[in-house]
Amino acid sequence: MATSALGVSLCRRRCLLVVRVAGSSGWHMYDCPPAGGGVPVRRASTSRTESVFNVFDRSMKRRQKNWAASQANAQQYEYLREEIGERIVDRVFDVARMFPFALDIGSGRGYISPHLTKETVERIVQADVCEEALKSCAASEIPTQSVVAEEEFLPFKDNTFDLVVSSLSLHWVNDLPRAFQEIYRVLKNDGVFIGAMFGGETLYELRCSLQLAEIEREGGFSPHVSPFTAVNDLGNLMGRAGFNMLTVDTDEIQVHYPGMFELMKDLQGMGESNCAWNRRCLLNRDSILAAAAIYQEMYGEENGSVPATFQIYYMIGWRPHESQAKPAKRGSATMSFGELGKVNEIVSKPKKDDA
Repeated sequence: MATSALGVSLCRRRCLLVVRVAGSSGWHMYDCPPAGGGVPVRRASTSRTESVFNVFDRSMKRRQKNWAASQANAQQYEYLREEIGERIVDRVFDVARMFPFALDIGSGRGYISPHLTKETVERIVQADVCEEALKSCAASEIPTQSVVAEEEFLPFKDNTFDLVVSSLSLHWVNDLPRAFQEIYRVLKNDGVFIGAMFGGETLYELRCSLQLAEIEREGGFSPHVSPFTAVNDLGNLMGRAGFNMLTVDTDEIQVHYPGMFELMKDLQGMGESNCAWNRRCLLNRDSILAAAAIYQEMYGEENGSVPATFQIYYMIGWRPHESQAKPAKRGSATMSFGELGKVNEIVSKPKKDDA
C-alpha cells in the first residue's frame, strides 16, 4: 500500500502545501495541490476572524503533543486512544454502507484507520496539529494521506467527505461551535460525523484531590484539570451547526494506577497535560504530596491502587439529504400518549377479516 504524508501550512495570503511522498527524502512546496493528490484543498481566508473563545493555549498543546509523540516509548501511553478508536470503528460498522472518502480529525498516529476495512472505507485523510505523530502513522490497509490542520479551520473544500470521524481531540478546541460547522461544511449531503470526546466527569478524582490539598496547604486552589463540555451542550451545538438525526451517549472507562504520580506521568505521555491559559505552571511540593495522600485516602482500592475515571461522549450526526427519513407531520398521530398502555391489547386483537 502506498501511503503519503501530506502536510498543510496555512498563511494569510496563500495556501501552501508541504508534501512528502512515501519513499522520498525531501519535502516539496506547492502553491496548490500537486497533480493526482486527491485531496481538494480550500485556500486560506485572508480575513479570518479570531475566535471569541480562548480557553486553551493551542501552541502549548501542539508542543505537548509533539513532545509526547517524539518519545521512544510513546506507544505505551496510547492504551486509551486505542480503545476509543476501536469503539468509534464499531459505530462506523453499524452504518451499513461504503464510504468512498473519509476524514479523521485529530488522528494522532492513527487509532481508527488500522481497524477499518477496504469494504467500509476506500480512502482516508488523517488530520492533526501534531507533526511528530503524523510522521509515525500506524499501518492500514486503506490508502491514507496525512494533513497538518487545525480542527477549527479544515483546509478542504465543501462537500468533500462521505464520513468524518474524530476520537479524543475536540475537547482541546477553543471554538467548538466553529469546529462542528467546519465538519458539517466538508461533509457531503447524507454524510455522517461520528466522534468521541472527554466528558465533564473525566478525572474528577484528580481534580478533587488537588483542590482539597491546595485549600488545606495554601488557602485556595487553581485549576489543574482542563474544563470539559457538558453532555447537554453537544446536541445543541451540533443541531446549530446543521446536523440532524443526532445521537449522543455517554460511557465511562475506569483505569487503575499504582498512585497519583503514575496517573500524571501517563497523562503527560498521552499529551493530555493541562494547557488552559489560567493554569498554574508549578505545583507546590507540599500541596502535591498532600494531594497524593488525599487521592489514596478518598479513592484508594484495597489492593493499594487508585482509580481514574474517563467519561466519554459519543456523538453521531448526519448532514441532511432528501432521502433521509423524516418525522411525521404534526397532528398525524392515530393514537394519544394516554393510550400507550393499550397498545398490546390493540395489537393482539384479531382483525375482522381474520375472524
